[in-house]
Amino acid sequence: MSKSSKTKADTDSGIKIMVSGKERLFDIDNPKLPDWVKDEAMESGGYPYDDKLDRKEYEETLERLQIELVKVQSWLGETGKRVIAVFEGRDAAGKGGSIHATREYMNPRSARVVALPKPTEKERGQWYYQRYVDHFPTSGEIVLFDRSWYNRAGVEPVMGFCTPEEHEHFLEETPNFERMPVNAGIHFFKFWLNIGREMQLKRFHDRRHDPLKIWKLSPMDIASLNKWDDYTAKRDQMLQATHTPQAPWTVVRANDKRRARINIIRRMLMELPYDGKDEKAIGEIDGNILGEGYSAILNWGVD
Repeated sequence: MSKSSKTKADTDSGIKIMVSGKERLFDIDNPKLPDWVKDEAMESGGYPYDDKLDRKEYEETLERLQIELVKVQSWLGETGKRVIAVFEGRDAAGKGGSIHATREYMNPRSARVVALPKPTEKERGQWYYQRYVDHFPTSGEIVLFDRSWYNRAGVEPVMGFCTPEEHEHFLEETPNFERMPVNAGIHFFKFWLNIGREMQLKRFHDRRHDPLKIWKLSPMDIASLNKWDDYTAKRDQMLQATHTPQAPWTVVRANDKRRARINIIRRMLMELPYDGKDEKAIGEIDGNILGEGYSAILNWGVD
């Protein structure tokens, strides 16, 4: 990180950040991950498990679920049904990996990923939702949004990219907007991937020092290091305002990417009425990992 990008809270040995009520020094450029991050990452944010799901169990379970997803795609093609799945969460929450696990063995011609860059000048002058609607599925398609119109519920108000009035208007209008595709018969999923503070820091640090992943670490990630509480407040507002019977939020505890991916896919498979469903292969949702809307945040006591 260049000197010009440092804040007043910076020191020669890192940035001062508040973590679990304590002031900590975190230097993302130091190749050594601090012990306090390493030791506390998995259990941060009240995560209920001490370690990752066993790799062999994960891979065997994921394969069974991906076979079911192939059936889903065949069903979509035969019936013309459509699916939208929105993946949201803090930076480094695991959205891209969850999308990859879902889509890995599906035909990319009708299983599309949408990850839009910042809006162009023309798009900024349009109806806010317009550029997202342009990517909604046609007959027989599933579309997976890696971030979505919910940018206006989180990053935009936190980083000052929209006005308070625009943010308020978004929270009021989004339930009405989402009612339209649901009423049109589109199967609609919204996943919020929730991670703990130390886990986010660990993943940022991993990206910074992995030449294959460094592209994932953006200046916005660095700028957000001292805005954890701001993002938390906006997350809570979003969940309370936009969790509806027509378009509910599924909250996913995602410190362990393996458990998160498996339970996300299970939720989708359980709710889609596709032919040849193997309920035994799908298994049961882990209630410690998936919850519903803001009530999950309250019940789990996560930050």
